[in-house]
Amino acid sequence: MKIGVMADTHDRVPAIADLLERFARKGVSMVMHAGDYCSPFSLAPFHQRGTALLGVFGRNDGDRETLSAYAARGMGTEIYESPHSFDVGGKRVLLVHEIAEVSPRSIESHDFVIHGSSHLQSEKKIGTTVVINPGEACGWIHGKCTAAILDTDTGEVENITL
Repeated sequence: MKIGVMADTHDRVPAIADLLERFARKGVSMVMHAGDYCSPFSLAPFHQRGTALLGVFGRNDGDRETLSAYAARGMGTEIYESPHSFDVGGKRVLLVHEIAEVSPRSIESHDFVIHGSSHLQSEKKIGTTVVINPGEACGWIHGKCTAAILDTDTGEVENITL
């Protein structure tokens, strides 16, 4: 299963829409978002495309109640408190905004850990766990809008840059 991975969108709607288009062209069936949407309107591209979204809140998501209500309008769109564990395609995925929020033991009990916060794209292995930071989808800090595609069957990660 191919999953789009993004974080730190910080209200940059055109970049979100462009990344969702890239994901769709590559056969992505759902997106996991590691927080910092900021405003509810940043979820509009997911609703417009009908893209399923599983996410967690970040530290810059101020009005969580309105974000949750707006997310609930879309089919398959859910946002949880960070960290949150999911079963996706028979794999355990931990979605967290800041990696420091979770213990090494929790990391190692998952197949994949997706996090954001630092705005820096990275991928590493801790034991058998693949740890992915898709970077900043907004491009505000480093000047590049980045995301990733995770193939849960093979464990391969493809980095995307707009």
